[in-house]
Amino acid sequence: MPPARKRLRSYDPATTRAAVLAQFGHVRQAVNGLTDEQFALPTRLGDWTVRELAAHIAMVAGLVTGYLRLPEPDKQDLALLDWPFATVTAAGQVDEDTRAFAEGGAVTELFDRTAAGLEELLPTASAERLVPMRFGGMRLGDFLVTRTVELIVHTDDLNDATGLDIPYDRRALAACTRLLADALAVKAPGASTEVRVPPFAVVQCVEGPRHTRGTPPNVVETDPLTWIRLATGRTAWRDALDSAKVGASGERADLGALLPILG
Repeated sequence: MPPARKRLRSYDPATTRAAVLAQFGHVRQAVNGLTDEQFALPTRLGDWTVRELAAHIAMVAGLVTGYLRLPEPDKQDLALLDWPFATVTAAGQVDEDTRAFAEGGAVTELFDRTAAGLEELLPTASAERLVPMRFGGMRLGDFLVTRTVELIVHTDDLNDATGLDIPYDRRALAACTRLLADALAVKAPGASTEVRVPPFAVVQCVEGPRHTRGTPPNVVETDPLTWIRLATGRTAWRDALDSAKVGASGERADLGALLPILG
């Protein structure tokens, strides 16, 4: 896993907390209106149907309160920028956990239980409290940033599968975009290429001559959702270029070999 050597971006805990609750609320409202036929639709996530996908969203949000109910770890093992690179090691277990969680009741009931837990524990929990997440002890404030990634990415998966237009909370979309952009800069350290994802993130990455003034010689620019789809493997780099979803100029502006970032 690449070391998280870059200085961590600051995330306001209250804003992140509100973002998680808002995005979960958007999905919960949409899921409450799904029919049995819609729950049976396929998704772009292997053999998961919309039912498994929706259950997964409830599960990953519910981990917040699940971890808060466990004893606090003795130490912090995982920094925020380590998390994107750790996820690839848990894909099989996540699939098993999701299927087991989905057997715990109707999907709407899973969302109701998750919402109740969030309402009970999240408002009073300190952002500095450590939680015993899958990869080790992590600050709650950092873990909530990772929940914005899970919620935004899977909201997009749900929209893709159902044709719905579930909204993306702007605060959650911003945090998700920024974390995945910063992860790229960790994966490919350097300053020869500037990656712009307006209006939320600008990072420099890739080894090579350092840019100091004027227009950078290597520039990549795209919108937040396209960036998130690239960073998570939902969209291929070449496809995004061919469809003009990404602008890339300069000999070091090809990010194809660096994507996806999130496992």
